[in-house]
Amino acid sequence: MVLLRRVIGDALRTRRQGQHRTLREVSSAANVSLGYLSEIERGHKEPSSELLAAICDALGARLSELLREVSDTVALAEQMPGVLVPVQDEPAGQQPASVPASAHGKAAGRAVRQVSSDGSVSVQVRQDSALKATLRARVRATDRDVVCAA
Repeated sequence: MVLLRRVIGDALRTRRQGQHRTLREVSSAANVSLGYLSEIERGHKEPSSELLAAICDALGARLSELLREVSDTVALAEQMPGVLVPVQDEPAGQQPASVPASAHGKAAGRAVRQVSSDGSVSVQVRQDSALKATLRARVRATDRDVVCAA
């Protein structure tokens, strides 16, 4: 299931980072607290239409552009069955093969699961956001990582 607040948050964060602006700069320009803007970008809070318009104005974007982008993302997600299935917890009695989030720097606070390992190759999946997951394969013989984000 797609959570609209997460797609909106991702779109806002992408625009802000694309402009190389900080949360503090945008929160000040939009007259919203830095913490609340951060919660919106992470998809934890759903902004009102007035607040969303103020944030878009601070980013120099039209509200209609942002909503069109969000709509396109949701439409794409709806066409891809199975892609949006969240990382599930392991069944009762089984220990998840988790990788410490601290081992991946930016992965802190995100679900990282060891999907497969045969001793020479290991595969991990990290849920980055509602619509983004990173697959990491490590080949032990060459000690090289192959990373794919979608």
